Amino acid sequence: MAAKKPSPKASELSDPEIRPAPKVGRKAPAFKLPAHDGTEVALKDLKGKTVVLYFYPKDSTPGCTVEACGFRDLYDELQDMGAVVLGVSRDSLKRHQNFATKQSLNFPLLSDPEGKVISAYGSWGPKKFMGREFDGILRTTVIIDAEGKIAKVYPKVATKTHADTVLADLKELLGA
Repeated sequence: MAAKKPSPKASELSDPEIRPAPKVGRKAPAFKLPAHDGTEVALKDLKGKTVVLYFYPKDSTPGCTVEACGFRDLYDELQDMGAVVLGVSRDSLKRHQNFATKQSLNFPLLSDPEGKVISAYGSWGPKKFMGREFDGILRTTVIIDAEGKIAKVYPKVATKTHADTVLADLKELLGA
């Protein structure tokens, strides 16, 4: 029996397709991805819960750390509202494990090295950084309601205040 090849790194894969974000009111694209804690997370298994699905470029970078820690700090409040927080990037499970441990993250980080889910949620596209233009993960968030429909899309995110904004919007959406 042949030894299993290790998964390719995100940098070794081709770029995901650039697609628009799903529209509010539409069924959320299905997904099933491995999490840093060894589990697999599938949207179909979260029916009945509100899902905060946030996409971020890279573990352990300044903006991504601020954003993740914001969700970590509000996790209990979000969970009390019946919300599940999931972070998604193309990083490997090992990078996710290191990032989650170092930052004491209390929610799953999902690995999407091929970028299929990232693309399905419109979170891959053109970016500019330090005068350079390239395609990459767009920092976006989607709230999926308990019925599996898109309730809100955040196409651009301010990392320092984003978790607070999501919490406030969830209170409004859920009437809490």
